[in-house]
Amino acid sequence: MTEENPRHDVGAVPPPPSRLPTSALPVVTADPERTATSPADTIAGMPQADDSATKPSAANRLSAKLPGVSLTGITTAISDTARPLARRIRRQGAKRLGMAAGVLVVLGFLVWWAVASFAGSAQPSADSSGPTPAPSSASASASRGALPLEGVSPLDFQLRDCFKDFDPNAEQSTIVDCSTGHSAQLVAVERYAADDSYPGRDALKQKARDACKDAPLTDKAGDYALSYKLAYPSSSSWNKGDRRVDCYAVTDGGNVIMESLLP
Repeated sequence: MTEENPRHDVGAVPPPPSRLPTSALPVVTADPERTATSPADTIAGMPQADDSATKPSAANRLSAKLPGVSLTGITTAISDTARPLARRIRRQGAKRLGMAAGVLVVLGFLVWWAVASFAGSAQPSADSSGPTPAPSSASASASRGALPLEGVSPLDFQLRDCFKDFDPNAEQSTIVDCSTGHSAQLVAVERYAADDSYPGRDALKQKARDACKDAPLTDKAGDYALSYKLAYPSSSSWNKGDRRVDCYAVTDGGNVIMESLLP
């Protein structure tokens, strides 16, 4: 068996990527005078280049040490082994990226749900801050306790209150439900500012009359013989903080009114 010369494989084995292609290397021509004719210096009758003309590469030296194994085979084996490994790494990276994206989607949904729930729970309170209709006499009285209420001071009277056995000069009165028999109802209230000076009796009386004139009585008021009673501060009560002017619709026939006179 003839042993192959490693130098003979230089032209058949592709160079590593970092080396220039073989075609770019200078062509070395064997010296005819140094051409050997012995079996050790020839391969199938072909002349060989002298050792001084070219030196074996690292790839050729590796092939020389491993007879029957070419660099092409080694490269192919390494490539075949690395290619599935690279695909596996890419697949694992894609899975992890997909998991991270899924986690972000879930977190975003939870944040959206929390914000939407908070906004929905806050909406009723915002709506409830709007204007509300004036309370009826029953609801106004309910805030102070169950009707009837006895011994109530005039400074504690509220608009729409209905009074049984009403006496405008009394220091206390009894408040009843307006659907029960009563003789008077507070139909208008005006107030002065706390820092206003005492305007005098005539001005207070005129203000009370104007309040009665502007009171929005219902058509049912025409079913009763009514008159107006005025109440306003005295100079002494003014100095104590009394600033309200009241107008009462009163009947002299007793507790005959069975409904509210205000809408």
